[in-house]
Amino acid sequence: MRILAINPGSTSTKIAVFDGVKEVYVKNIKHSVDDLKDFEKIFDQYDFREKVILDELKKEGFEVSSLDAVVGRGGLLKPIPGGVYRINDKMIEDLKEPRMGEHASNLGAPIANAIAEVAGRDIPAFIVDPVVVDEMEDSARITGMPELERVSIFHALNQKAVARRYAREKGVKYEDINLVVAHLGGGVSVGAHKKGKVIDVNNALDGDGPFSPERSGGVPAGQLVKMCFSGKYDMGTILKKLKGKGGLVAYLGTNSAYDVEMRVKDGDKEAEKVYKAMAYQISKDIGALSAVLEGKVDAVIVTGGVAYDKTFMSWIEEKVSFIADLVVYPGEDEMQALAEGCFYAISGDISVSEYE
Repeated sequence: MRILAINPGSTSTKIAVFDGVKEVYVKNIKHSVDDLKDFEKIFDQYDFREKVILDELKKEGFEVSSLDAVVGRGGLLKPIPGGVYRINDKMIEDLKEPRMGEHASNLGAPIANAIAEVAGRDIPAFIVDPVVVDEMEDSARITGMPELERVSIFHALNQKAVARRYAREKGVKYEDINLVVAHLGGGVSVGAHKKGKVIDVNNALDGDGPFSPERSGGVPAGQLVKMCFSGKYDMGTILKKLKGKGGLVAYLGTNSAYDVEMRVKDGDKEAEKVYKAMAYQISKDIGALSAVLEGKVDAVIVTGGVAYDKTFMSWIEEKVSFIADLVVYPGEDEMQALAEGCFYAISGDISVSEYE
């Protein structure tokens, strides 16, 4: 089964060709400022990016007609349950508007659908677990302030992929087990997976939850309000402090967890203190979500780029090993996750949903 996976980013388009779930080709196509300068809106780039992909495939000798399926990165759609979705006109319409916000990932589904049509033979086109996956229980949405409601925006693609991978390795169904999954990247999301649904998770986009390399995490509300009205900062600056210039950036001047890891190894005590605090906060959220699952946790899974750091993982393991075994899947292989979702949907192991 030959699958093409497409993942548009702000200044690049990543493509990969898979035979089943085995990657046989990958390319990160860079787009310069000049390439994109004439496009006012994200969706205006549609024709340009589709042509770039088709040209790249042709150059590498991959015939579009040889494809059996195409899968694109899901964009900012309305909140939907997790899973694999067939790309349809309603989905493309919602991404074209865009009703939920502009992001390069909004191009994933329309381009995947167009290339599937070029391939012919009525091959399917899908998206898998977009960031707007929402399976939260009602109790998890209530904040204590009626004007504000917690929303579900997190690293759904990678969290769901590693959860399903763990289930396959154990010979069980994802829908039959409970997991706490922590994704550790530029942002951090920690989710409670209860029998196939993420019933509670922090909003990783806005900086809720533990602090991370680029996000402040949940800060003291009263102090934040006073800071906002102090007259020293405008709204844009405050938002940057929460997302982009918070976390490791604010304390240590870098958003690279690897750089911090090296500083710790070189004996930098301040870097170690802050880095350990990040592990502490992540561990605390893992514990909190274990309570959401009533202590019935089959495994604690940690994934994302920071998970490559064995010392950091040992700090987390020290605090959470009493809950369940810690399983580490380092890195964030979005292309593999897309291909796996597509493959197992066609194989019948994952049901295919319709976007409405």
